[in-house]
Amino acid sequence: MYTAKQLLAEAIGTFFLCFAGIAAIVSTAEPINSGAGLLGIALAHGLALSVAVSIFAGVSGAHFNPAVTIGFLSTGRIAPPLALLYIVAQLVGATLAAAACKAIFPADAVDAAQLGIPLPNVWVTVPILLLTEFILTFLLMTAIFGTAVDNRAVSMKLGGFGIGLTVAFDILAGGAVTGASMNPARSFGPALVHGNFDYHGYYWLAPIAGAVAAALLYHFVLLEKESTT
Repeated sequence: MYTAKQLLAEAIGTFFLCFAGIAAIVSTAEPINSGAGLLGIALAHGLALSVAVSIFAGVSGAHFNPAVTIGFLSTGRIAPPLALLYIVAQLVGATLAAAACKAIFPADAVDAAQLGIPLPNVWVTVPILLLTEFILTFLLMTAIFGTAVDNRAVSMKLGGFGIGLTVAFDILAGGAVTGASMNPARSFGPALVHGNFDYHGYYWLAPIAGAVAAALLYHFVLLEKESTT
């Protein structure tokens, strides 16, 4: 029963993030043209994630991202079977969010914005895409460890705030380069619903590599080890 609650929390939390983010992106396209721009898109993602983490951290740990789950898996913080179920729940939540946005917004805006699929700018090469998504996700996973895993900071209860802000500044920094996905589920949902899987594999590879690198670095180097005496 508890596992079912964890999976539901992961699905709903991922829906929070993806619905807000996709809706903000589609709203900037014609004929809606909300004028929110990259700042509005960054705030939508960051605020939604901050709220979702604050709500569900005590239920599932608030991963909402296959790369984060795999990062935790690499340091033994989640068992492989549960990690797989988490990822499935995250993909379901992201897909439902994308489907909801497609149903809500005009088809012209959905098409113009590609349903908010994170995609590289026209001048971006594959190496730049991989490097950018690696760095952005590395920063995100570092923020997760630093605010929500490290016992030296957990008592300050800054997890939702710090993680949401990191996603916001990552989008401000990299949104014009790669779309600043940092999250395979965030890429998968709209790609599946809109039927565009261009560059999709890279949006799994780079975030997972960045999350695992950050997780291992924090776990083995920065995390204070418990005394055995």
